[in-house]
Amino acid sequence: MSVEPIPTLSAPITTERALVDKQEVGRIGAQSDAEAVMAWLDEYTESPQTWKAYRRESERLLLWLASQQLRLVDINRDILRRFEAFLADPQPHEQWVGPSKPRAHPAWRPFRGVLSPASRRQSLVILQGMFAWLVEAGWVHHNPFRLMRDKSRRLNNQTQRIERYLESDLWAWLWAWLNRPLGKEEGGRAHFEHARQRFIFAFAYLLAPRISEMANTQMGDFQRSEGRWWWNVVGKGSKVARIPLPDDMLSCLREWRYALDLPEHPSELEAHAPLLRALDGQRGIGNNQLYRLISATFQQAAQALEEEDGSSHYISALRNATPHWLRHTAITHQAQSGISLRHLAESARHARLETTSRYLHTEDNEWHREQQRHRLAISETPPLSRRQ
Repeated sequence: MSVEPIPTLSAPITTERALVDKQEVGRIGAQSDAEAVMAWLDEYTESPQTWKAYRRESERLLLWLASQQLRLVDINRDILRRFEAFLADPQPHEQWVGPSKPRAHPAWRPFRGVLSPASRRQSLVILQGMFAWLVEAGWVHHNPFRLMRDKSRRLNNQTQRIERYLESDLWAWLWAWLNRPLGKEEGGRAHFEHARQRFIFAFAYLLAPRISEMANTQMGDFQRSEGRWWWNVVGKGSKVARIPLPDDMLSCLREWRYALDLPEHPSELEAHAPLLRALDGQRGIGNNQLYRLISATFQQAAQALEEEDGSSHYISALRNATPHWLRHTAITHQAQSGISLRHLAESARHARLETTSRYLHTEDNEWHREQQRHRLAISETPPLSRRQ
């Protein structure tokens, strides 16, 4: 069965239904829903990962609307309810769901699989913000998300605890596996890739960077001030931060520089020298390549753990892990190690403490331990006989 390719935001929907009625007056220079959404996305060009996530969710909505011969201004509560059901089960499956492909490929599809409840909630959060912006822009007349019952449960993403992280025992195993010695028969390329793999995971675990922050880091971003080493990073929303370097990170940085045949410590002369490098040891690597490297490592680790007859729970976690799990793991383990909430929020570069508090599992552990005090008493009294 042949499937018609789905148009994307890079190839906007051009049906007359998608064009704006001439009598409609907006505050942005857009002529179609796709152009209006692109104007909204332009507000996030300085945050590439945010822009990418927002494009994905807005594109899914626009494509679904086109399939229903609707446009943004037509959305009411009933239509929004139908879209919610669609997110839970995109049908027809062959039209909407498929493997990862380049966006220009005819087999590209908006979904990789069925969205989890958390992913559906995140989609609604993003689209609620988009509609609020479009209302202010005069492109639509109202925000249908305001009509949703129990909106706080569905749209308040801050109330959800972070669960997508590697538990301490699993991380300990993974780090030991990453430090496994290579065989003598392995060549120079294998040793370089092994050193890079180890450093990437050390960097991710010790400093909790986002993928874009890792890929964009330069050697000169590590600087010493009054005898202490710091990481200078431009993060989400172009916010500049300075993060203390743990001793373990400094040791891993030395080892990585040794693999690159560089001096022990970075200097100011390396302001434009990439930290993470391609196989030639010179060129940097981009977000997508870094994402693929980390994802491949998780799959290799899962295979290795399975061959060791490890826990099926841990094997499943590694198979499902994405690169962003490393940031969740880093922040969660920092919290468990006793780092204060204030400093944890600064290291994670969260705008609100409520965001950081989602990583605090300590109270759950205490609660679980205390609950064990409530036991079934073992009585030596013989069982009561039945009443005659």
